[in-house]
Amino acid sequence: MSFFQLLMKRKELIPLVLFTSVAAGGASSFAVYSFWKTDVILDRKRNPEPWETVDPTTPQKLITINQQWKPIEELQKVQRATK
Repeated sequence: MSFFQLLMKRKELIPLVLFTSVAAGGASSFAVYSFWKTDVILDRKRNPEPWETVDPTTPQKLITINQQWKPIEELQKVQRATK
């Protein structure tokens, strides 16, 4: 008995198969999209500390409300000491 014959015999499985296939397609397309996204860094050898190259003027969230970037003095001292 093939898959389609089973679906035609038991018609109540058609919505279940439809929703499952749509969910699997959406999850796989999001995974492919996240690999091509420019914010995702997968190379650790050429860029071991990617947080130091983040531009503070571009928002990194979906919604940014009243974002103002100010350098933290203690963090700046630590960065100067470790370089």
